[in-house]
Amino acid sequence: MALSAAKLGSSRAAPRMILLNHATVSSIHLKSSPRSIYARGVGPRYWHLSIVCKKEAGTSPTSSINKAPLQKDIENGSCLGLSSEEYNREACLDASERESTVSITVFGASGDLAKKKIFPALFALYYEDCLPKHFTVFGYAQSKMTDAELRTMVSKTLTCRIDKRENCGQKMEQFLERCFYHSGQYDLEESLAELDKKLKEQEAGRLSNRLFYLSIPPNIFIDVVKSASKSASSKNGWTRVIVEKPFGRDTESSAALTRGLKQYLEEDQIFRIDHYLGKELVENLSVLRFSNLVFEPLWSRQYIRNVQLTFSEDFGTEGRGGYFDNYGIIRDIMQNHLLQIFTLFAMETPISLDAEDIRNEKVKVLHSMKPLQLEDVVIGQYKSHTRNGISLGTRMIKLAEIRVQFCHVPGSLYKRCFGTDIDLATNELIIRVQPDEAIYLKINNKLPGLGMKLDRSNLNLLYSSRYSKEIPDAYERLLLDAIEGERRLFIRSDELDAAWELFTPLLKELEEKKIAPELYPYGSRGPVGAHYLAAKYNVRWGDVNTSE
Repeated sequence: MALSAAKLGSSRAAPRMILLNHATVSSIHLKSSPRSIYARGVGPRYWHLSIVCKKEAGTSPTSSINKAPLQKDIENGSCLGLSSEEYNREACLDASERESTVSITVFGASGDLAKKKIFPALFALYYEDCLPKHFTVFGYAQSKMTDAELRTMVSKTLTCRIDKRENCGQKMEQFLERCFYHSGQYDLEESLAELDKKLKEQEAGRLSNRLFYLSIPPNIFIDVVKSASKSASSKNGWTRVIVEKPFGRDTESSAALTRGLKQYLEEDQIFRIDHYLGKELVENLSVLRFSNLVFEPLWSRQYIRNVQLTFSEDFGTEGRGGYFDNYGIIRDIMQNHLLQIFTLFAMETPISLDAEDIRNEKVKVLHSMKPLQLEDVVIGQYKSHTRNGISLGTRMIKLAEIRVQFCHVPGSLYKRCFGTDIDLATNELIIRVQPDEAIYLKINNKLPGLGMKLDRSNLNLLYSSRYSKEIPDAYERLLLDAIEGERRLFIRSDELDAAWELFTPLLKELEEKKIAPELYPYGSRGPVGAHYLAAKYNVRWGDVNTSE
């Protein structure tokens, strides 16, 4: 008996097939499930299929599962659907191997990203008891360093939670005891084989799961992956690789990088990280949309006039001049950070909260967009902010927000109260990603008194006032997801391809025509051309400040 159960509205080409022996089936029940993907905290499908089976006396159920492929799947880390008991039973692991361990190797351990973000995030996860019972952290770089020197370097960047300071020193010591260092070349299999020996010493015969974090320049990604896959991958657990941006400079280089990685890794082993996807307000975006009935009906062009994604810094390149000369702000921020936020904002309701269902909807958004045209882009560059050779003081603030400007009220009864500037009466929903995380809705309100005077007020959810718990760093969430095999917040290869297809034609045209950027004063609102561009589409830029 073959039974096909298809999900309504599913974009997948083929339904899942369930093969059953008709003699063992007693009854089949098909039941609809709630539409909300957040019902009961999980993402139910549209239909629930229940099968009641019976077992004849003296018979035993047969299985078509091939043990050899299953073992191969387990070694590749792709048996995420199995429970821990099934995993152990099917893999035929003995008692000593059923206790697993996770080994985390940070390539580029002496770099700024590792010191400022990765090691502190791992410690925060350990402090919150989010890491497995058995884990080891290895730093890997070309520079010579001892275990003690690594621990000293890492200890300078570790902090404890504001709301959990008890046993902070003790926790740090325990974490640092699990940190080790290995010096070696990135392109030599012998160096990775030596790392493999050290990892096995710490794993002590347990089921070994290994996570490699590539905090290194992209031109040596493939060398490291090649050497690690041959000499340092897990033989009885999963192996996963976190890849840092930039993922190439254009469509061609990105595709070449993907092909190179896939020579040695499966797609589900590659975790392309964009730390903006791990930020609290970005994570909350889909919750805001899909679990609040008040917003979902308004999320259409019928009610939304325009959406502005803003990334603003009031400091300069600050030592990153070489990086920006090579990649530029469009590749560094717009093609990944802002575009990723936009896909989450604009995607249709996914079938469930499963990683593939969410990423499928994000890819649909990218495919529905037209490549950027030069006439719709303004590029600018700020003038030097020095005076008499002395750098002027600034506050180092990064601001990132999503601003939704709704349409004007048709035939508004209170139009005369706002005068000729009807934009003052526009409702706005602002989701501030950083700093001072907040969600606020701008509404029109009557001022108290006998007269009829209107005021623009904010309904404000300021996270620091509403929640006492400190917001975790984005790297904490993403590292934990990678350890647990959750891919929802990581970028899939076809998603990356679609993103580059939008920007590559523009980037090539800018470089071929040598378009000169418009200069603007340091600390101002940006190039004047941006305001002309907004006026072309009857849009007014929102106020970029953190005091709204």
